[in-house]
Amino acid sequence: MPDKDHVPENSGNGNAKQPDATGSVVYTDPEVDEQVHALQAQDRSDVLPYELQIRNLDSDERTTMKLLRQGVRLKRGLVTPRVFWPAIIFLALAAGISIIFPDASGKALLSAQSWIVDTLGWYYILIMFGFIIFCLYVALSKYGRIKLGDPEDKPEFSRGAWFSMLFATGMGIGLIFYGVGEPLTYATVDPKPGVDGDPEQLAKLGMAQTFLHWGLHPWAVYAVIGLGVAYTIHRRGRPVSIRWVFEPLLGAKRVKGWMGDTIDVLAIFGTMAGVATSLGLGVQQVATGLEHLGVVDQADNILLVVLIIAITFISTASVVSGVGKGMKWISSINLSLAGVLTVSALLLGPTLFLFENFVESFGAWLANFFEMSFDVGAYSGADGKEWYSSWTLFYWGWWIAWAPFVGIFIARVSRGRTIREFIIGVMLVPTLVGMLWFAVIGGLGIYRQQFGEADLVTDGEVSPEGSLFTVLDGLPLGGVFSVIAIVLVVLFFITSSDSGSLVQNMLTAGGHPNPPTWSRVLFSVLEGAIAIGLLLAGGLEGLQAASLATALPFSVIMVLMAVAVYRGLRLDSALSAQAHLGRRMRIFSEHVGEVYDLQVPGSRDLLDREPIDYRLSRTTGPRLGHRRGQRVDEIRKVQEWYDDRKDTSDSGSGDDSEPSS
Repeated sequence: MPDKDHVPENSGNGNAKQPDATGSVVYTDPEVDEQVHALQAQDRSDVLPYELQIRNLDSDERTTMKLLRQGVRLKRGLVTPRVFWPAIIFLALAAGISIIFPDASGKALLSAQSWIVDTLGWYYILIMFGFIIFCLYVALSKYGRIKLGDPEDKPEFSRGAWFSMLFATGMGIGLIFYGVGEPLTYATVDPKPGVDGDPEQLAKLGMAQTFLHWGLHPWAVYAVIGLGVAYTIHRRGRPVSIRWVFEPLLGAKRVKGWMGDTIDVLAIFGTMAGVATSLGLGVQQVATGLEHLGVVDQADNILLVVLIIAITFISTASVVSGVGKGMKWISSINLSLAGVLTVSALLLGPTLFLFENFVESFGAWLANFFEMSFDVGAYSGADGKEWYSSWTLFYWGWWIAWAPFVGIFIARVSRGRTIREFIIGVMLVPTLVGMLWFAVIGGLGIYRQQFGEADLVTDGEVSPEGSLFTVLDGLPLGGVFSVIAIVLVVLFFITSSDSGSLVQNMLTAGGHPNPPTWSRVLFSVLEGAIAIGLLLAGGLEGLQAASLATALPFSVIMVLMAVAVYRGLRLDSALSAQAHLGRRMRIFSEHVGEVYDLQVPGSRDLLDREPIDYRLSRTTGPRLGHRRGQRVDEIRKVQEWYDDRKDTSDSGSGDDSEPSS
């Protein structure tokens, strides 16, 4: 554990102690100082002493004591009652009502979805693109050099393990579920309203639309929350909680009060809806795969409920084992299996077509990126509204609902990386990997439908959960690949449940990075219960409606979060610039003093008190003011001392004592 007295010079927002300056104060630059003072006046954060900051190697007991001293209201069982009980009661009621009254619950969710699509579709479209601009600006600006942690901190995980956890947590089940079905649906039975052309053109634009849904937009959402939380916990030493990201905007008092409690409770709601949606999609695909392999006769609701219970039990065992042991290895296995499946499909399938499909689709995505990003279906009528609610707006709501737990999780595993490295790693690498996945797996489906058996469209519909197994069955060793796909779905859900349960536990534990085991089990079981309720309340449509509805309040929080992060980064950068300039001025002063032997009383005080202002606007003639006589007398005394010393050195004798001030 680092020594509590060791303080890095560029700790964020001035929370850490500044290095002690020997001698008099060294002035930097009036404009820099003025900027720092102005930003400090805007920033409402408390200056947190270094000994209260939560550090990476603190023990559980030490972390708990620091949380209490920072004002976190921890009670028995290591929970914060004003967050834990509202979240638990609401989630339990939601699960119970959905299971007992599935029809009424389904109608309520669909009504909420319809209102959001009709009224606020433009809002979702706008903020999603705004998050991309925000992330790119921060990464490419001077703020990108800021390290998420102390200067000597090294990343906890290798880049390979880091990317694996990002990808498995952020996408997971959705890639398997929609890998074949989504681009094939756009190319055949349900193209985007307003898109016309021959089958080849529809296929290319459909793949580009898929790239949009799974590319920069969702990862920008994750990056916003991830950056805010990572900066807060690694630079400022605050607890692992979303509420503390808002400290520069709201102030510590409001963050500790009901506003902070509300933010954490909404984050728990969004996390639960996102994980439950993923589990619902996953078990549908697993059941279809078992039916395709002949393991079961029919994939009905009873089988889905049994699968949810079984997968929840496995994920509970994983989350109890801890992220370091369970999550890291399962994520690595996930990415390895997905890589094996992708490479095998690429080599055993129509290889040349798949490469060409990737290149053309990527070009179509680039060419139509801005148009697709801002297309809200204003001229497409009722059919367009229905399409957007089923696809684009559902995805935007799903990503926002997932964002709290994905963002907190990737923030926790990203200590020691710069902001630029963090954003590039979170946004660009998973985007390219996802595009490659859809180009290969989705390209297999399009090739089979257009140039092969053409058996993926049945009764005017594409089955997203069944089309994957039909495509894999057409490859050599298709049965083996189908088993791998089922295993992937299960493992992807385990990783999502791991991170989701852990994050919800940390939020209810006041941001403690190692919450109690009993609450981990509780939230893991609740995830399974909510998934069962949503499936019974409307199947896929119910899952989509729940994600979109829960994302609405948290989207407002995300917009304010971006403002708070920007305010904190501005102050951090200004303080770093001031400290850097001060160090350079100190080194320069010491160097000049050594070269010209200026270490005499009075001379250093004279230079330090009022630096010479060389700005052209100040060239108005000398104005010594009321201290004219005193200043001139000080200068004369120093000059006389040097003249006397020069005379004595020429004669080889004399007194070298310094003049008195």
